[in-house]
Amino acid sequence: MDIAILAAGKGTRMHSRLPKVLHPLAGRPLLAHVMETARRLEPRTLCVVYGHGGEQVPEAFAGCGALFVRQEPQLGTGHALAIALPRLHPAGVILVLYGDVPLIGEATLRRMLEGRADERLTLLTAEVDDPTGYGRIVRDSAGRVVRIVEHKDASARERSIREINTGILAAPARRLAQWLARLGTDNAQGEYYLTDVVKMAVEEGFPVATVQPGTVDEVLGVNSKRDLATLERCYQRRQAERLMAQGVTLLDPERIDVRGELICGREVVIDVGCVFEGNVVLGDHTRVGPYAILRDARIGAGVEILPYTLIEEAEVGNDCRIGPYARLRPGARLAEEVHIGNFVEVKNSEIGRASKANHLAYVGDATVGRDVNIGAGTITCNYDGAQKHRTVIEDDAFIGSDTQLVAPVKVGKGATLGAGTTLTRDAPAGKLTLSRAPQVTVENWKRPVKKRDK
Repeated sequence: MDIAILAAGKGTRMHSRLPKVLHPLAGRPLLAHVMETARRLEPRTLCVVYGHGGEQVPEAFAGCGALFVRQEPQLGTGHALAIALPRLHPAGVILVLYGDVPLIGEATLRRMLEGRADERLTLLTAEVDDPTGYGRIVRDSAGRVVRIVEHKDASARERSIREINTGILAAPARRLAQWLARLGTDNAQGEYYLTDVVKMAVEEGFPVATVQPGTVDEVLGVNSKRDLATLERCYQRRQAERLMAQGVTLLDPERIDVRGELICGREVVIDVGCVFEGNVVLGDHTRVGPYAILRDARIGAGVEILPYTLIEEAEVGNDCRIGPYARLRPGARLAEEVHIGNFVEVKNSEIGRASKANHLAYVGDATVGRDVNIGAGTITCNYDGAQKHRTVIEDDAFIGSDTQLVAPVKVGKGATLGAGTTLTRDAPAGKLTLSRAPQVTVENWKRPVKKRDK
């Protein structure tokens, strides 16, 4: 079995220079969703027909293992499949999918391919409430498919039909080659319609079967930004249902966005407005507060993530407390029971067990031991304008508020840095280190008074 994905459409109603199939759904291009489903069917060849947008489409999927064929000019779906045929096997079955129909399900496609799929033409059709714009399935009095009529070519009676053609079909390669060679352009669009092969099959007495999708969402296409938004919610609703079926508590299933893979342990609670991108793992009994964003993050068990926290490419150990308004940047690795509070940023740093930075601090390119207290306003000055340098803070150190640690520098075990210190040399273990200008009081000083206009 081979698969051809037709992805050459311009997408005029998208009002964008970006090819339609590259517009993102759940953080990935529409075409990526179709290709992922197609690969799970294990085809011999996966061929994508692209057109508008030039080389942007194959460039976006460089190294993916699919074949890309350019359709230029774009003369319809029949023409698109015809130019793909030379790249596909002449024997066996060809399954035709569309790059702008991203939610098509694997189970539905397997039903189309089961049995002797090489001895029939199988169409995926659907019953919809509003069939406007879709081709209609015309059947005879016995219920057999007679032909497909496009909406623009349909009569008033035909437009009342609610069974639509989704465009997705499977047929023997040898038969498709014969039918495609006979296509004409006698229609309202002046294009080669792939749907015309149905009429040819009927005229030859070749069996035509139909399959219905599991849900109508599977066959919805994208032609506008409104369509894209509709399918985004369909996709996210699926993710919410999957998570809740696994025991995750979603405080509002309509307000969650999963743009990648989210794996949750037991008794996980996710509040409203959270976004999960890339690969995210949440451990048992973890709670994610409102409007948090997690990207490629691994979160341990019993973690509390407070509102408006951003975590990206970071690891958080068990029983940590993060936020609100905290940011863990790439390379942040937190051990167990760490507290990172409001307006604290951690980047490319390891923080040991039970250490805490509760507010208003920047910890970058640092190694922090266990039971360390980092006071408000502390900054690791890791960048000299050309190179990054590392700060080391050993176990049980106490860093006073408004401290600057000018890397490379080391704070010894159990050391204390007084508030306001600018540390430029290593601080010895177990001792108090501070640097302050002498405090003075100026006698007889008077505050300037602003002159008033007369």
